[in-house]
Amino acid sequence: MRAIICTKYGPPEVLQLREVEKPSPKRKEILVKVLATTVSSGDCRMRSFSVPASMWIPARLALGLTKPRRPIPGLWLAGIIEAVGEEVSLFHNGDQVYARTPDLRLGAYAEYVCLPENGLIALMPSNVTYEEIVAIPFGGVTALYFLKRAKVCRGQKVLIYGASGAVGTAAVQLAKSSGAEVTGVCSTKNVDLVKSLGAHKVIDYLKDDFTKTGHRFDLIFDAVGKISFLNSKQSLGRNGKFLSVLGSDHADVHAEDLVALNELVETGQIKPVIDRRYPLEQMVEAHRYAEGGHKKGNIVITMEHAGKI
Repeated sequence: MRAIICTKYGPPEVLQLREVEKPSPKRKEILVKVLATTVSSGDCRMRSFSVPASMWIPARLALGLTKPRRPIPGLWLAGIIEAVGEEVSLFHNGDQVYARTPDLRLGAYAEYVCLPENGLIALMPSNVTYEEIVAIPFGGVTALYFLKRAKVCRGQKVLIYGASGAVGTAAVQLAKSSGAEVTGVCSTKNVDLVKSLGAHKVIDYLKDDFTKTGHRFDLIFDAVGKISFLNSKQSLGRNGKFLSVLGSDHADVHAEDLVALNELVETGQIKPVIDRRYPLEQMVEAHRYAEGGHKKGNIVITMEHAGKI
């Protein structure tokens, strides 16, 4: 099978397309034929080892001291189950699923991957394609975690900074579905996109500074890690909260998060935002574009056998 291999940390060019052995599922594993994967900021950070200094040692121990411990990168995938281990009972051949590879195992950048039956795997909603569903969970799960932590509810005023990125586009839709009054902050070229996702107001940060508008918010959520509490506190209302994706919290993913996402997708409360699609052969270009910092929503990688549901 074809797979993307990363044998050292570095720029996008360290990623290489190679032929590797196709895996076989163990007793409690499923074999998924991968039809779509994605390039997220997390994928780029692991490839380049761009982590805060305080996390350098634990990250090296987890990912690999001198080179990536797992040569095939990739976290999220969507595809169809081709085979199941002899003790698997939750899934069957032909099931259409999306999943996150187990922590530190990675492996989504390949035509086939084996996953533990009890891992983060969910049946796909019937109203989306493989490419669409894989574009939702990275940003969707992260946004869901932070908005639940903030207890966003009807009538609250919420500002999403970085509203056009993977996490931001999901956060706008989730906050809107909760009944909040949503203000999105993005660049000029993305204003219409953020409006289309349900934001009541959109601030173009190239023209206006939201901290100088005089507006107060119950929650300011930095979805890209580019602002600070100190710079934003004058825009918080009484008992207002500031949360950032670069804070101390880690958005752990649980099976119930995928159940929640499925319900939101099926009811149309959250829709995928895909900036660009690349074939597996253009993974280097996809990572290079992702690192440019201007993507809208998500970047999806399609296998040549990918198709519509």
